[in-house]
Amino acid sequence: MVDKINAVDKHIGARLRMRRIMLDLSLSQIAEALGVTFQQVQKYEKGECRISATRLQRLCQLLRVPVGFFFEGAPQALGLPGPAEPDTEIPGYVSDFLATSAGMALAEAFLRIPDARLRGAIVALVRQIASPSGEPEYAGGAFARH
Repeated sequence: MVDKINAVDKHIGARLRMRRIMLDLSLSQIAEALGVTFQQVQKYEKGECRISATRLQRLCQLLRVPVGFFFEGAPQALGLPGPAEPDTEIPGYVSDFLATSAGMALAEAFLRIPDARLRGAIVALVRQIASPSGEPEYAGGAFARH
């Protein structure tokens, strides 16, 4: 284990966890497919251990994603040029949210709500609950985005 967790390793681990949860796979199922212990998979998901290229390729097959999936929205290495289209990066809070079972369940349920007005009302309610003062931030006919 490294002393300091690398931001890219942490990001890749979060993407692994998110996809594993999306496919309803257990740590043990992933571990068995990779030929490692479930504790090792936990370390991968936390970014405590790096995933080798061979294992990453195997994970791509197992999780049915391209290699690029693990790097979408990954932090940039210092001194290297940024991606060609920086506006397409996924914010870290989205990956963090979707890497939890509660986040995935909430996102899946939310996307099944057919009424756009109801979805907007739910967003407004959650923003109000999350607001430090408990007061909604209302601006120009819509709740302000934080």
